[in-house]
Order: sequence, then C-alpha cells, then structure tokens
Amino acid sequence: MKKITIKMPEKKRIVLIAHDAMKKDMVEWAEYNKDILSKYELYGTGTTCKILRQTVGLDVKCFKSGPLGGDQQVGAKIAENEIDAIVFFSDPLDVHPHSSDVSALLRIAVVYNIPIACNRSTADFIIASPLMHQEYERLVTDYDNIYQKERSADKFGIDEDYKAKQNQQTHEANCGCDDI
Repeated sequence: MKKITIKMPEKKRIVLIAHDAMKKDMVEWAEYNKDILSKYELYGTGTTCKILRQTVGLDVKCFKSGPLGGDQQVGAKIAENEIDAIVFFSDPLDVHPHSSDVSALLRIAVVYNIPIACNRSTADFIIASPLMHQEYERLVTDYDNIYQKERSADKFGIDEDYKAKQNQQTHEANCGCDDI
C-alpha cells in the first residue's frame, strides 16, 4: 500500500480527554507534567478542558463535551491534520452512551497514525519521547486513493447503466425515427 508523509510540527497539538471516573487521574497527570504540557498546543473536550484550565492552569482550547459532539470534532481535526496526539483516559469498566463516538474517534486516530495514550503509563511514554520535541514525519497509508479507486462508479454498476443510457440516446438520435 502506498504511504504518504505528514509532517508534525515541533510544537505538537495534543488533545486531552477523560471520562468522568478518570478526570481526577487526568488532573493529577497534567499537574505532574504541567511544565512539559505547557510547551504544547493543548485541546480538550468539554468538562475535561474546563477542569484542566481551572485546576492546573493550563491553556487548553475547548471542544464540546464528548457526548455532545466533541469526539467528532476531534476526529474532524485529525482528518484535517490539525491534531498530533491524543491522551484519552477512558474508563474501561463503565458503559458509555456515546461509545460509538469513542470507537469512531479511536478508529480515525489509527487511520491517520496518531499516537494515542489510553492510560497514564502510555501518556508518560509519549510525552517523554524525544520525538515529541521535534518535527516528525509520520507515515500514513494513502487510504484516500485506495478508497476512491475501490468506490468508483463502475463498482456500483452506475458506469454500465450510464453508458447503456448514453448508447440508447445516441441510437435514438441516429435512427431517424419520428414519433407520431
């Protein structure tokens, strides 16, 4: 499969997300890593964003709350190459009404090869990586090209129908038949 290179800037754009039961852990982690995190462009969903601003004093730009579309906003930013990493402290023992949104967010992060930390240890490893402090070229499978080829009009039989209709119209125009 063909790969494309997407350049991540030196100053990474990180999204911070935490389910309700994990917000305290997120605050503790962010407080511990405040100096490192302050060097990045930070985003957060709803309440997580507001709590990090109030308690830790980080400059975090807010998306909507996850269940109200925040996860989808993050996914859109990933697709536009405006997000470089995600720290998502999810609650593995609770069922969430917006779990399909969470799944879609994680899927789009994988499609675009975005680092995702779903627990504190992984988050520590990601922000401690020397790659986080320099430009980085991530390789992304060129799904767009693959998808467009697979989803052509021909695949759905539209191309055949269109050609047949054009041939019929050409035949009718050339037959010299008059409607009476």
